[in-house]
Amino acid sequence: MSMDVTETQPLGKAIKRKEDPRFIRGQGRYLDDIVLPHMLYMALVRSPYAHARIKSIRTEAAYTVKGVKAVLTGEDLAAMNLAWMPTLAGDQQMVLATGKVLFQYQEVAAVVAETREAAEDGVSRVEVEYEPLTPVIDPYFALTAEAPILREDRAQKSNHIFHWEVGDKEGTDAALAASPVVVKEQIRMPRVHPAPLEPCGCIADYQKSTGKLTWYVTSQAPHAHRTVLAMVSGLPEHMIHVVSPDIGGGFGNKVPVYPGYVCAVVMSIKLGQPIKWIETRTENLATTNFARDYHMTAEIGATEDGHVTALKVTTLADHGAFDAAADPSKFPAGLFSIVTGSYRFPVAFAEVDGVYTNKAPGGVAYRCSFRVTEASFLIERVMNTLAYRLNLDPVELRRRNFIASEEFPYQSPLGWTYDSGNYAKTLDTALAMVDYPKLRREQQKRREKGELVGIGISTFTEIVGAGPSHTFDILGIKMFDSCEIRIHPTGKVIARLGARHQGQGHETTFAQLIAQELGLSAADVLIEEGDTDTAPYGLGTYASRSTPTAGGAAALAARRVRKKAQQIAAHLLEVSQEDVQWDGTRFFAKGLSSRSVTMADVALAAYTNLPEGMEPGLEATYYYDPPNLTFPNGAYIAVVSIDRGTGQVHVERFVAVDDCGTVINPMVVEGQIHGGLTEGFGIAFMQEIAFDSDGNNLAPNFMDYLVPTAVETPHWETGRTVTPSPHHPIGAKGVGESPNVGSPAAFVNAVIDALAPYGVTNLEIPLFPWKIWDVLKQHGLTRS
Repeated sequence: MSMDVTETQPLGKAIKRKEDPRFIRGQGRYLDDIVLPHMLYMALVRSPYAHARIKSIRTEAAYTVKGVKAVLTGEDLAAMNLAWMPTLAGDQQMVLATGKVLFQYQEVAAVVAETREAAEDGVSRVEVEYEPLTPVIDPYFALTAEAPILREDRAQKSNHIFHWEVGDKEGTDAALAASPVVVKEQIRMPRVHPAPLEPCGCIADYQKSTGKLTWYVTSQAPHAHRTVLAMVSGLPEHMIHVVSPDIGGGFGNKVPVYPGYVCAVVMSIKLGQPIKWIETRTENLATTNFARDYHMTAEIGATEDGHVTALKVTTLADHGAFDAAADPSKFPAGLFSIVTGSYRFPVAFAEVDGVYTNKAPGGVAYRCSFRVTEASFLIERVMNTLAYRLNLDPVELRRRNFIASEEFPYQSPLGWTYDSGNYAKTLDTALAMVDYPKLRREQQKRREKGELVGIGISTFTEIVGAGPSHTFDILGIKMFDSCEIRIHPTGKVIARLGARHQGQGHETTFAQLIAQELGLSAADVLIEEGDTDTAPYGLGTYASRSTPTAGGAAALAARRVRKKAQQIAAHLLEVSQEDVQWDGTRFFAKGLSSRSVTMADVALAAYTNLPEGMEPGLEATYYYDPPNLTFPNGAYIAVVSIDRGTGQVHVERFVAVDDCGTVINPMVVEGQIHGGLTEGFGIAFMQEIAFDSDGNNLAPNFMDYLVPTAVETPHWETGRTVTPSPHHPIGAKGVGESPNVGSPAAFVNAVIDALAPYGVTNLEIPLFPWKIWDVLKQHGLTRS
């Protein structure tokens, strides 16, 4: 049952979201709702080829379209020293193509006009002559001598970008050689796209009279975008005002800086008018940040009684044309080393090789910390293969190899220090929810009737927080986050944070956290984010870092405020500061609980009745650099049946038990889990950005790239366990990405379990019905 926002001591309570009334009434303020005086519109010319040399660009005909004001090309940008821009991963990317194009739909020119329609008409009149070149689509082919070199701008004349490894290679090889049992599996996670409901876009408004640029942008990281824009444009950072209005979903897609952003800024400076650019759905799916495209091979060694001895993982990462990391140990490959999962591997080794191909760039995230979903999917799939090899129940295999609760903090063989967890308890909770023994008995009875029924298990450990600063940075900026809290004389609070929500419920949950620390109700706390002129510098919201980083900053800023408030309370109570106690809602004199003052009383005194020599006001700012990441975990169980006639998989039950540490708002957490599970369902069964041999994107719209609707989405059953993080100020770990990380393996393991009696141990996702039907046909399991 949800509670009212005026509830006191609100931490851990299901308070209704404060932001929902304006969204329900259609009063959200999204980018395309913003209309500025004299605003112009921009559209982009895009390449029809995946790999081609640009022989000429003729723009004259575009100016014959009524309303077209200007056309921008890569050569124009080169003259301004703006042809290339840095990426968040440390690479460089062409803003508008010069010399040649490297992926289909790459940006070639920008047209600005008085209306969107005129801009699009102008785009159709720009004449580009291309010389098609051999496209490189297969990442394995990209590494051969026959493959053309794609990135001619790089000193290294190779399509190989980086080699990154972690762990003990020699020790792992020796342990595998000595292991009585070794299983090996090749697992691919295909390219997928976050596909937020709102595509990317921006409005650039440069005022020549003041020299200030106001930039409205669909940004998950407004301050980072401001810094990148200053680096690219040469504008002083203090003269760039970034505003991120309400955002219609992000999931990592709105972290990078895209070429359209830079072009809009350049055109606004050039023309002296606001420029709006909004992507089409095809532009969003075909050119903005994708995820996955990891080709993985894993070997697990084990004893005959099912205790793991070693793990070796070799991966080829397809990064597309740009945006591969200069230092992959930090970003984005580094978190892949969580691949040992929830298990006590004595020794492990993982390596990743990055490669350029003629595909859209990126590969950072899709509702997961960088490469964690790939890591979790791999280990949970291959552990199931091991279970079948040993003729063990997948549950029993996991039990025998879990890191025990008393072993935390646990040092993994690949370098991470897991903060806390009780994996056995989380799994037991999920098993009890489904009555696992009964479920297995029912499965056997249905199998005897000829039904294809499977039960899939996934017990995952995630790694979130996008910090601490000694582990991660973006363009050299450390991965801290921030909160500024100010209590007004009437006892009401405004808190500004460097994070930026895209539906996570920050206006409610951060208000609850701060209210808990200050003895107020969440109704008394206003949360502001997304405005770089008012919010303290922060690195934004992605990689499930809101609660682990910004939440930590909020709690510690509130405690700074409370420390000063205690000094004022001592003055009001006429006792020493050491004799003032705090009970969560008020300050009182030790031994005299009847003598007390509230935070509201103290707030008024902070401006009217202070101890001598104390500075007026009641406010504080905190920049929180976490000492470690946090490690949420979960146990997911999927029950599926397969239609022999169509290959359609029906998800009959799905139970998700998550441990995200201290819970701020259980209703918001449940909503986050439902959303993440739905996306995980889409990844498992219906989503793939595929390409033909010419590099044509085969899923550039929602007819070909499927997202789950309410019709397909299963019913979710959720539960939770709680092991607080010992190093986080309130013990919270984060949960927004966990269901996306843990659920794909549970779905696939369930389908494999249904087919395992017939010798099927691996299938490549997405599990389209036609793909399942082909497997059924091969094994004589189809029926008309």
